[in-house]
Amino acid sequence: MDVHHHMVGITAEGLKAAHAADIAAQGEEGVNFKQAWADPESGVVYCLSEAPSADAVQRVHERTGHPADEIHPVPLVV
Repeated sequence: MDVHHHMVGITAEGLKAAHAADIAAQGEEGVNFKQAWADPESGVVYCLSEAPSADAVQRVHERTGHPADEIHPVPLVV
């Protein structure tokens, strides 16, 4: 799970476009972006993905113009 701060005012269209850009670039790093959520008022965006590493996620986000501020690996699933 990664978190982006400072995206105040993001719209549904903007979130869809950012998520689509990540999906278009994900194959280069072996990442699979699953879902994105946003709170336009606080500017916080959350992205859920499966990836070989946090670095791979960050490289995709950097390539698409919106680097993550935090990346939290969540290795346990029930």
